[in-house]
Amino acid sequence: MCQLCDVAHFARSSRRRFMIGAGGLAASLALGAQAFAKETKPPPKPQNVLSPDAALDRLIKGNARYVDGVSRRHDFKHEREALVGGQNPFAGILSCADSRIAPEYAFDSGRGDLFVCRVAGNFASDETIASLEYAVAVLNVPLFMVLGHESCGAVDATIKSLKDGTTLPGHLPSLVSALAPAVKASQGKSGDLLANATRQNVIDNIGKLKSATPILSAAVDQGKLKVVGGIYRLGDGKVEMVV
Repeated sequence: MCQLCDVAHFARSSRRRFMIGAGGLAASLALGAQAFAKETKPPPKPQNVLSPDAALDRLIKGNARYVDGVSRRHDFKHEREALVGGQNPFAGILSCADSRIAPEYAFDSGRGDLFVCRVAGNFASDETIASLEYAVAVLNVPLFMVLGHESCGAVDATIKSLKDGTTLPGHLPSLVSALAPAVKASQGKSGDLLANATRQNVIDNIGKLKSATPILSAAVDQGKLKVVGGIYRLGDGKVEMVV
């Protein structure tokens, strides 16, 4: 039972047993509030309490260390212990499920630093948006990055499916449906279609997250949340920002 429910139950039962005075009721409410306040714990990783801009700067610097091969040593044992009671990641990542793309490594982060959602083609489904809403509303995450990557198989399969007019087996058509708008928007443009569609898909999903009502759009409007995009280069691991 929550603290407010405890207080309400106490007040009702007290009336049945004896008349409680205004001072007694006020004292009961005060005790309830104190008990509730005691349950509010400090964040397990205070260094993760950042502004959106500071969170982005930390991501960029972490990626630079990863590219240079000078990643920090992470004390996973003590991080596990610190995170038993909760989490406060400083960034959320919507990444492709490709096994070559590991956001925790790419940004040289430790346990509890990144709230990662992964799906082939790094697109925002209803379930993904719901997960990221949780990250904002409950965990106070200040930054999201939509992370695409070079030679994305899901985007390439969508290009081929649309070009050949074929239907992929199993549940794969759901990926095609999600990625088709980016592919179609990139057709006819100069340059490589796969690279252009991959970039457009990142841009489309940045917009989708920013406009997702009521939680994400409100957080963006209030300056509590920044949504950015990046493309991961397979050769050297560098994440190029998408503007």
